[in-house]
Amino acid sequence: MCTVTGNSRMKVIHAVLGFAVLCWLAAACSSDRTVTAFYVSPEGDDRHAGTADAPFRTVERAQQAVRAFRQDAGLPSGGLTVYLRGGVYPLRRTLRFTREDGGKEGAPVVYRAFPGEEVHFTGGQAIHFEPLTDSEAGRRIRAPHDRLLQADLRGQGIIDFGQQKATGFGRPTETAPMELFFQGEPMTPARYPNAGEWMRIASVPQTCDSLCGGDERTGRGTHCGRFACAEDRIAGWRLNGEIWLQGYWTWDWADSYVRVERIDAAAREFITAQPHGVYGYSAGQRFYAMHVLEELDCPGEWFLNREKGLLYFWPPSPAEEGAAVVSLMEDWMVHLDHAEHLRLEGFIFEYTRGSVALIEGGCHNTIGGCVIRNVGNDGIHILGGHHNGVAGCDLHHIGDAGISLQGGDRLTLEPGHHFAVNNHICRYSRINRTYRPAIQLSGSGNRAAHNRIHDAPHMAVAFSGNDHCLEYNEVYDIAQETGDVGAFYIGRDWTERGNLIRFNYFHHLNGPGLYGVNAVYLDDFASGTTLYGNVFYRAGKAAFIGGGHDNIVTNNVFIDCEASVHLDARGVNWASYYMKEDENPELFRKLEAVNPAQPPYSERYPALARLPGLSPGQPKGNVFRSNLSYGGQWRDVEQDVDEVTLEDNFILREIPPGIDAAAGKLYPEDESILEHIHFQKIPFERIGLYGDEYRKSPLAGCRAEPGQPKN
Repeated sequence: MCTVTGNSRMKVIHAVLGFAVLCWLAAACSSDRTVTAFYVSPEGDDRHAGTADAPFRTVERAQQAVRAFRQDAGLPSGGLTVYLRGGVYPLRRTLRFTREDGGKEGAPVVYRAFPGEEVHFTGGQAIHFEPLTDSEAGRRIRAPHDRLLQADLRGQGIIDFGQQKATGFGRPTETAPMELFFQGEPMTPARYPNAGEWMRIASVPQTCDSLCGGDERTGRGTHCGRFACAEDRIAGWRLNGEIWLQGYWTWDWADSYVRVERIDAAAREFITAQPHGVYGYSAGQRFYAMHVLEELDCPGEWFLNREKGLLYFWPPSPAEEGAAVVSLMEDWMVHLDHAEHLRLEGFIFEYTRGSVALIEGGCHNTIGGCVIRNVGNDGIHILGGHHNGVAGCDLHHIGDAGISLQGGDRLTLEPGHHFAVNNHICRYSRINRTYRPAIQLSGSGNRAAHNRIHDAPHMAVAFSGNDHCLEYNEVYDIAQETGDVGAFYIGRDWTERGNLIRFNYFHHLNGPGLYGVNAVYLDDFASGTTLYGNVFYRAGKAAFIGGGHDNIVTNNVFIDCEASVHLDARGVNWASYYMKEDENPELFRKLEAVNPAQPPYSERYPALARLPGLSPGQPKGNVFRSNLSYGGQWRDVEQDVDEVTLEDNFILREIPPGIDAAAGKLYPEDESILEHIHFQKIPFERIGLYGDEYRKSPLAGCRAEPGQPKN
């Protein structure tokens, strides 16, 4: 006779239950091929059968069931669906899907929110507050003490607060530190001056040290480690090793974070830790300080005392009116690792320090109809594979970039066929402010279409590579705090050709920086791009060609732009150093790398092979044809440009009556003009978001609309 202990008894029970579930699956698969769904619920149990009446508790358990079903019976003709019932699913480690979890053509595996229910995947933890009792903090905080709350994070089981890093322009993305969210919005680390305002660099040391990241050509930003401001109040800040500065230290398109090592109160100087501000520091540039307890002085601000584990907070409304959550998770929330024919639909991903989803390799995978919000790093990365995409999603309050599509082969020009379609993306790039776009395309043959993008400090779309299609997108209210920026941006490569920008609506673009904003910015010799059928309304310098070749601008409408078209010859004047192959070989190395005289480049882009013999610094082959331009300035073509085609354009210095960009009224009263200049009407009504299986209303998405979207 043997004795069964408590632990052993539980093992036996689990084994029996597991065997029973497998037997149920086998019987269901062998006798009834209509069993095509499993169910998961926060109130479920992983020992259940995964039916509607007896759901699993975890996604991982549903994965096991799907794998067992596939292995035993194969995929049903319509595929398999896993329904997640409404509720909160805390995540602390990555949900990983592989080839074993996917489907096949015509029979996908779909993980979907149950209709009408909200499914939240959260990387955070709700916290509770009490009235402020920390007397030391009370002596230092300026805010009314009866408005302040404190939370003992360690007492609530939170011991990892993350670390602020010296991120920014040209530096790798790092996992964000812990953040506080209240009523579904990110709160502000105690800062000076308050949100929307800046300090200015008053002066910097006069010694030059190019090792500090300065620009020797301009003399800007050549100062290391220290600078002065005009603020007496910094003398009252107690250093705790956590005060950070964020700023545009030399250029209005390059921001970074730096840590304060010490403060020289008498000189009003900050002495910063390495790495110092990107491109050094320059007088007159703007910055602010954060994580300063003494500056917790307005609703929505908070401060974390890392030593004590106490978080102080001035809520913007009574604490009982909304949940307070801190972000904890640092890894990817979801990883599709070479999966195929797998779809994630209708979920809300939120409150993570890191990024949300990585689709790596594989094919025909879609993230559809999801909400991605309150994220410390990026939204969704698609890396390699083919025919993977993001459709009908809303992304907002994203720390860095929104959606990245990297696919296709630049050497063979094989397309990746990745897509970002019908997504609403706003309030992104809220932590690292530059070069974290809403959408980024790289490689060859990918598509961004029907997206609405707005409310951001820098660019909307960055693209590099070949044969991408950017179409039917609406972009407005970007570049809110940067200059020398493009809504759509590409630059510094002669070989990245075949890109098509058509049927997009750019409007209300105003950059506060020194060099302003361009709607389509073909920067630093970008070449071989076609702009067709776009509408530009109050869009800064709309079609900007920065010294490149073979760009075609045709059949577009420009209304009240700073300049409808711009063409410069930078390769023969201020940027001529790029043409010195022995001193600055970057462009020439990229040209050599694609073998321009050999297929496929010689066949697809024959003009490229002729480039070295054309005096490449002088822009050649650029065409502005059959465009309509009303008001503003028509053209801004540098006098050093020795070749440009300008023909069949209809130009009016004033905006004629009846023109209304938002309503799609784009054409002169006498429409015979269109035929005369060979202009084809633009399908304006198709631009922007649309209703489909993922997006029931084209106007759904970010809650506040700061600009003027197209109806």
